[in-house]
Amino acid sequence: MESSKDLGDEELVTLCQQGQGHYFDVLVRRYMEKAFHIAYDFTRNKETAKDLSQDAFLRAYANIKRFDGRSSFYTWFYRIVVNLCLDHARRSGRVFWESLDKTPEEPGGQRQLVDTQHQPDQEAIAGEASRRANATLESMPNKQRTAFLLRNQEGLPIADIAKVMKTTEGTVRVYLHRAVATLRQSLVEFV
Repeated sequence: MESSKDLGDEELVTLCQQGQGHYFDVLVRRYMEKAFHIAYDFTRNKETAKDLSQDAFLRAYANIKRFDGRSSFYTWFYRIVVNLCLDHARRSGRVFWESLDKTPEEPGGQRQLVDTQHQPDQEAIAGEASRRANATLESMPNKQRTAFLLRNQEGLPIADIAKVMKTTEGTVRVYLHRAVATLRQSLVEFV
């Protein structure tokens, strides 16, 4: 007899829908880390990311009977995570609707993405490039930022991003192209 860890997502969902909610624990363990990473990519705050990812699981569990199988469970669940993150950003005033031509302002508290064991001038340049990239990501329209984060931070294929965002693959490619072009433009002096 196979263990619950060997069951596919859809089988686990079916068991949960039949009143065997303890199978949801397997889904939580399976997607806990990914949910946290998505939330962290949006918020850049560990505690907020933990709260949002927990809220996403609570919401998924509460609505498990509504899952109809038209998409995979993880696409449905990622959509819940992304929507909670976007709602949080709107509530906390961190949504930016400015033109892409506008220079983004310097955000505070960004994580450093560079190796700091080199010369001080290289550190300063790399740190500024990292800050600029993060500021540019935060200033992007939500759809572009969401597509970029799901593709480049979470490694989702374009087809899955389209399902999460409820749009076409072509539209996702446009969002990704615009996001990359915006990042490239903001970092042109560092290349």
